[in-house]
Amino acid sequence: MLLIGVAGHELTARERDWLRHDACAGVTLFARNFASRAQVAELSQAIREAASRPVLLAVDQEGGRVQRFREGYSALPPLHGFDALYRRDADAALSLAREHAWLMASEVRASGVDLSFAPVVDLARGNRAVGDRAFSPDPQAVAAFARAYVEGMHEAGMAATLKHFPGHGSVLEDTHHDAAVDPRTLEELRTLDLVPFAAGIDAGADAVMMAHVVYPQIAPEPAGCSARWIGDILRNEMGFRGVVFSDDIGMAAAGAVGGIKARIDAHLDAGCDVVLVSQPTQVEEALAAVEGRALNTMALIGLIGRGPLGWDGLLADARRVDAQSKLEGIRAPALEIGVQSGANNMGDVA
Repeated sequence: MLLIGVAGHELTARERDWLRHDACAGVTLFARNFASRAQVAELSQAIREAASRPVLLAVDQEGGRVQRFREGYSALPPLHGFDALYRRDADAALSLAREHAWLMASEVRASGVDLSFAPVVDLARGNRAVGDRAFSPDPQAVAAFARAYVEGMHEAGMAATLKHFPGHGSVLEDTHHDAAVDPRTLEELRTLDLVPFAAGIDAGADAVMMAHVVYPQIAPEPAGCSARWIGDILRNEMGFRGVVFSDDIGMAAAGAVGGIKARIDAHLDAGCDVVLVSQPTQVEEALAAVEGRALNTMALIGLIGRGPLGWDGLLADARRVDAQSKLEGIRAPALEIGVQSGANNMGDVA
């Protein structure tokens, strides 16, 4: 039910205790947890051994400014770099995006990590947090990229996570720091921001991460705390049957529903399967907050236990070298809003 964060390159005794808690579904790794390829593989193994049961290990390895593992890994371009190529040659851009997905997922799996929270299928329409993390402002183009990216991740043996539902790209505010309200109607969202999510679901995406954005024309609470968004629209109308993740509840916009317990209860009651508690300072309070709740222990089974792909095999794979070479020419144009956030202004969350 809770995907937690740990503080450093090695586990502390207290963090080992957290991992043994029945409500701990696993760990999200960040730049603060990475020193080298070998170190992160050792940390991944230590987490699994401490938990003594199947747990999910996840990371945000999107490329560009949101790439937690860097030294020893391919320098992945940001997704917005594909947009210019798409407008010249759509087939070539989609093929290259598929290679980006395969390369990213293969390297993450080789590190002993199950899942990268990707792809971003928000529209590139000015959001400060999204910026060049999004493929394009055109919903049909993003839909095509979503299909290609899901396919590429699946080819590498990794589940795909569409984020941030129902669409974070069309509001200005960065929910890491501010509340965000999108005043549009459901019909407007259906013709724009929901289009890529529908395409990704149709392509077999395994998970969805919710946005902390409020859409008052649809529901009064943030989307991740809304049974209307999760149950009625995502599950019933759009037919999604995979895992629903919250975004990190340590973000400023998550505070709209109250303290840590209130945030966790609101997300779980609305239909989220897993709540992200990425800040180690919030983990103990979060674990205490779920005492007595029924555990949805089956939610993550399809995402865990696919097994690591060893680095030796990956380094010998000609597809890796070919993909690296092809991706070298992809560069995202500077966006007036978004890239100002710097290398990682989201702190350690995305």
